[in-house]
Amino acid sequence: MNKKHNHIENQYVKYFVMLSLFFVLGCSNTKYLPEGDLLYTGGSVTVKDSIIKKKDRKALETEMEGLLRPKPNKKIVGLRPKLWIYNIAGEPKKEKGFRYWLRNTVGEPPVLFSKVDLDYNASVLRNFTENRGYFKTRVSADSTVSNKRVTAEYTVTPKRQYIIKSVTFPDDSLAISRIIGKSHRRSLLKVGKPYDLDIIKAERERIDARLKEKGYYYFNPDYILAKVDSSKGDHEVNIRLVIKDEAPVKALTAYKIDKIFVYPNYSLSNDSVVYRKKDIKQYHDFTIIDTADTFKPRIFDRTIYFKKGDLYNRKDHNLTLNRFVNLGTFSFVKNEFKPSDSIPKTLDSYYYLTLLPKKFIRVEVLGKTNSASYTGSEINVNWNNRNFFRGAELFTVSVFGGADFQLGGPNKGRNIYKLGAETSLTWPRFITPFNIQGNSEFVPRTKATLRYEYQKRTQLYALNSFNASFGYLWKENLRKEHQLNVIDITYVSPNHVTPEYLQQTKDDEALKRVIEKQLIFGPTYSYTYTNTMQKRRKNTFYFNGEVDLAGNITGLATSANVKKNDTIKIFDVPFSQYVKIKTDLRHYLKLGKESELASRLIVGAGFAYGNSSTLPTSKQFVVGGTNSIRAFRARSLGPGSYVPEVTNSTYVPDQSADLKLEFNTEYRAKLFSIVRGALFLDAGNIWLLNADPNRPGAEITKDFMKEIAVGAGAGLRFDLSFLVLRTDLAFPLRNPSRPDGQRWVIDEINFGSGPWRKDNLILNIAIGYPF
Repeated sequence: MNKKHNHIENQYVKYFVMLSLFFVLGCSNTKYLPEGDLLYTGGSVTVKDSIIKKKDRKALETEMEGLLRPKPNKKIVGLRPKLWIYNIAGEPKKEKGFRYWLRNTVGEPPVLFSKVDLDYNASVLRNFTENRGYFKTRVSADSTVSNKRVTAEYTVTPKRQYIIKSVTFPDDSLAISRIIGKSHRRSLLKVGKPYDLDIIKAERERIDARLKEKGYYYFNPDYILAKVDSSKGDHEVNIRLVIKDEAPVKALTAYKIDKIFVYPNYSLSNDSVVYRKKDIKQYHDFTIIDTADTFKPRIFDRTIYFKKGDLYNRKDHNLTLNRFVNLGTFSFVKNEFKPSDSIPKTLDSYYYLTLLPKKFIRVEVLGKTNSASYTGSEINVNWNNRNFFRGAELFTVSVFGGADFQLGGPNKGRNIYKLGAETSLTWPRFITPFNIQGNSEFVPRTKATLRYEYQKRTQLYALNSFNASFGYLWKENLRKEHQLNVIDITYVSPNHVTPEYLQQTKDDEALKRVIEKQLIFGPTYSYTYTNTMQKRRKNTFYFNGEVDLAGNITGLATSANVKKNDTIKIFDVPFSQYVKIKTDLRHYLKLGKESELASRLIVGAGFAYGNSSTLPTSKQFVVGGTNSIRAFRARSLGPGSYVPEVTNSTYVPDQSADLKLEFNTEYRAKLFSIVRGALFLDAGNIWLLNADPNRPGAEITKDFMKEIAVGAGAGLRFDLSFLVLRTDLAFPLRNPSRPDGQRWVIDEINFGSGPWRKDNLILNIAIGYPF
């Protein structure tokens, strides 16, 4: 009875605290206002019209409310905490320190009604509606005062909206007029649609863009005049597009390309340099002026899309500039077109290219931690040469080393050390037996890489890993990217395997496979699509698909595909045969200016065949950790409902499998300044394709959905502009290692219990967003 009474009493205390907080945050903000002034809490717009549909009217009201100025203080759950922080911080005595930061960075000054101009806002609304075709609109403004707070109310009474009755284009004999006329089918101005000034402006931009593709370099949208006649018809307008009389002759002239000059080693100090004859080279249609003979001339033939005699067009203009920038060799690219002195109606093109430093060293030092209780650091030293063979090739040599220490948990003392080196050479073109030329603004690349890594797990084993690859990277456009490695070879060899680990491999085939020699080779391909850079879109997507084919051709050549009992070896090492596919789909839903809902779905599958009975350990799927299901420690979840036996002296291996299904969703919102908050839900698991007697419950079955793990949590993200520091605190909601029927653990959640927090709360610290 006392427990029940105490529970009710605690509930009342909570309600009292919440109401008190609401009162303090709400009422205290007004006592700091200047004498005689009021706190402006926002404005509303009401459209009075019986013809406009209710849905369209509400959309119009919302759009007009966004035009009102100033904006009121920001509200969170009906309160204005940033204004409250500003007020309680008080006036700082100096322009630094905690109080100054709290007041001016975290806080927000009050928006006063004395700063609100009702007449100005009314005129803005009137202009907006008339630009939408609601001519002779009436707008009235009023305000309502209550407890030192004031709201502004605007009433908009539009007349009937005008509709486009006809659209005509220039019909004179000029060549430019004929080009404009021929493009009328693509016009944004449609008969029967409402009059809209913004559409007229967009139509002028469209016509200008069309003319830029036809040689009219000096034309611009201001030379087009839209004559609107509303005197005829019933709420209808006739729109006539004409070229202004004052448009200069050169704007009405189509130009071709004459001479092309390239300055590949340009700087501002070059303006006064007198070039010698040997510094000037002619290569095809290009005149290259370079005192240092920096590049082989063919690099410009592949980058510059204009040729002598071509009609000027904006597409090739921008394509050339973007390709110069994407070469990665120049810090500054400038382009000028000047009328030719020798041939009328032609342009000479000048490209001024300022070089980045040819050689540079980059050092990266990282600190890291993960949910498997490993804490460590890593250092990478990279030496780069941006123009290795004078063809804008990028040559890189890297050395790296790192250590991960597990300070607690069952693997305490079994630290991980790694050391390695990598060298790569990237050519800004396709290197193939065939002449393939990319035609996008992004330079296609060919890349060759050699890599060695030594990894030591103390008290367990060490691995030597060698990798060589050769392939191509190219972008169709800003959204679509491809990567094809026609050669990708990995060789893994173990050494220093301890007796302790060998003893454990006798009872676990998965542990034995980790230290087997591996030879993996075959093509890999990945495709990426994303439109997340389009910030104004409400829905954006990211998709990545990967295909990994190992040993396919070799399997056919050696008959490994049909030999069931014999394992075929190359250099005394069995080669792997498998097909692996992985897809990663992400969706971002913009909920507001500073909030979004981000979701991700990962599906992966690997199938070993022929010369292999299982996927190589390094190619299997894992789940759990800072970028996966955050309520479970890294690589510890699954497969399926399998539960590894753990003792204080037993090494706990990473759990990996052939199939993966994972779903994550995360609500993200800005809290203040550089701090963003998140609430998230993660779900998923991994499975084996075939049963493993050493891992019962690990294989996929028709009831695999019953083995889905679920976790939830909250986190903070600190956006430091150059990086995002992330902290996530997560806990399980569903644990597949429990017996069937007992896997939901929501009723066990108890944040007040120390043992529960120790066993279930997982802190993840990472750099960047999880997806």
